[in-house]
Amino acid sequence: MARLADKVAFITGGGGGIGRATAERFAEEGAKVVIAEIDKATGAAAAQSARERGGNNGGDAHFVHCDVREKSNVEAAFAETIRRYGKLDILHNNAGGSTPDDGPVTEVPEAEFWRAITLDLYGTFLCSKLGIPHLIKAGGGSIINMSSIVALKALPGRDCYTAAKGAIAALTRSMAVEYASHKIRVNAIAPGVVLTERVKKLLEGSKAIEKLAATHLLGLGLPIHIADMAVYLASDESVITTGQILSVDSGATVV
Repeated sequence: MARLADKVAFITGGGGGIGRATAERFAEEGAKVVIAEIDKATGAAAAQSARERGGNNGGDAHFVHCDVREKSNVEAAFAETIRRYGKLDILHNNAGGSTPDDGPVTEVPEAEFWRAITLDLYGTFLCSKLGIPHLIKAGGGSIINMSSIVALKALPGRDCYTAAKGAIAALTRSMAVEYASHKIRVNAIAPGVVLTERVKKLLEGSKAIEKLAATHLLGLGLPIHIADMAVYLASDESVITTGQILSVDSGATVV
């Protein structure tokens, strides 16, 4: 039996990179997946790909246009999820990311700080705030946040991204305690350097990230490596795993 059969998942930032890989894997494992994505073209393409991959196992995928920084957008996306699939079992707060504008706290533009905090942290907070009532109605489920190894070890020159991802790690632990009585488990994945198209561009211009990449004992990660961890956290196999920040980092946090 497929590991996510009969489950409904909501993935933010599901149009590319880790989000798309996760949507495809969830559908392959039998989940009904809603891809909430701000970019209409990539969102629709990801939903089509996930639908094709999941067809033989009862999986499905649907794209909804959503900016996770806008409450009305998120409310509408969850409403569409319930209309289409009837419930919510899995919330994957994946939307976020760093940019080349990040830097040391004394030098980075304040606008970049607020961009990172609003997209990464507030987006995670808002989707959790509005999604948890649906998880409670379903009798429980799994929230999967996206932190980073920069929440666990220093990465100079990325102070905005570090602040946001560190806060997500703390929020994950608090939410795990707060909603355990509703049978909701809350975990975060902390990837190392993952070769998405965005990260490839960052690697070209950042000596600090190049140095971090060199510490990856088993080579750099791929989106599928993170997606496979997300499948575990979404499935009943992780039924007593909660409040954890799980590094998928090729050993970078131990060297």
